[in-house]
Amino acid sequence: MKSPRAYIVADSKSCLYTLFPATFLICLVVFFAVSISSQSCNQKLSSWKMEKHDVAEIDQCKNQCRPRGSEALPVGIVDNTSSFEMKPLWELPKRKRRHTVDVKANTTNLFAMAVGIKQKDLVDKMVKKFIESNFMVMLFHYDGIVDEWKDFEWNDRVIHVSAINQGKWWFAKRFLHPDIVAEYDYIFLWDEDLGVENFHPNKYVSIIKHEDLEISQPALDPKKSEVHHQITARGRRSTVHRRTYKPANGGKGCDKSSTAPPCTGWIEMMAPVFSRPAWRCVWYMIQSDLIHAWGLDMQLGYCAQGDRTKKVGVVDSEYIVHYNRPTLGGIDKTKVTSKEKDHRVDVRRLSYQELDVFRKRWNKAVEEDKCWVDPYQ
Repeated sequence: MKSPRAYIVADSKSCLYTLFPATFLICLVVFFAVSISSQSCNQKLSSWKMEKHDVAEIDQCKNQCRPRGSEALPVGIVDNTSSFEMKPLWELPKRKRRHTVDVKANTTNLFAMAVGIKQKDLVDKMVKKFIESNFMVMLFHYDGIVDEWKDFEWNDRVIHVSAINQGKWWFAKRFLHPDIVAEYDYIFLWDEDLGVENFHPNKYVSIIKHEDLEISQPALDPKKSEVHHQITARGRRSTVHRRTYKPANGGKGCDKSSTAPPCTGWIEMMAPVFSRPAWRCVWYMIQSDLIHAWGLDMQLGYCAQGDRTKKVGVVDSEYIVHYNRPTLGGIDKTKVTSKEKDHRVDVRRLSYQELDVFRKRWNKAVEEDKCWVDPYQ
């Protein structure tokens, strides 16, 4: 007969044998539960990372700067600038050989001028100089005469734009948009009645680059030119000057303490030269309906990309002659029988009227723009 203790031990062993499968089953269930939970967490973490990546991509796309109107296009196909370089009509350009120079591809400056056939002698000399210096040349024909320029060998190498009785600034506002001329480092926007015997375009560009001039003009030969403003007269002892120390035409004196146009930070509008960023600013300031742009010269300093007393200047070593032969709106006085009316007086009258309009617009814009701070108060 077994003792009570033996029965207790036997019962305990029986219980243990019974518990082992149950414990094993519970452990197995717990293991699978933890495993599934872990996989679920990993999937959630992975999903969270993907969602975060997607959100980042969406944010990047939202912040992407696209030219207005190009939103429907893939970014890589958008070509938002242009130039005046002419392309062959019937054949693809030949591949460049190594160590060769494509002359047209190195055309980095633009010369534009409003012209009439009566000034063809002066225009011819200017165009030749700038083409020889590898400039792109653009002629604005205000008299509508284009075919009579075909006699010149350079005729097919320049861009011709024609519109009857329109001024230089009218053409510039419509055909020299900053995005169109973005390929060019400097934009020369000149009148037609200038002499360039002592002017060399590439030397001039080298000087304004060295002097860090964003807006400039060549000086006028005081002996041969009609000088309207003292600051434009050539100084023989300097390469560049940025101010004048003599009284201006209005009788106001200019000295070292002068900080405003026309004593400093100023050029005349007959032969201006603009850097690419300066021209982008100036183009926005040109008013579409004010074709003579009078008053614009006094505000050019705001587009000088810095201190106008340093960034605006007149180049003395490369100078021109101003013959003062305006023909826009005039008649050919050599034709005695001509019944045309001479509109030069009307042109001058409108110029003064536009000057007054521009000044009023500027003052109104300054008053209304509460966020704008005038750096030249």
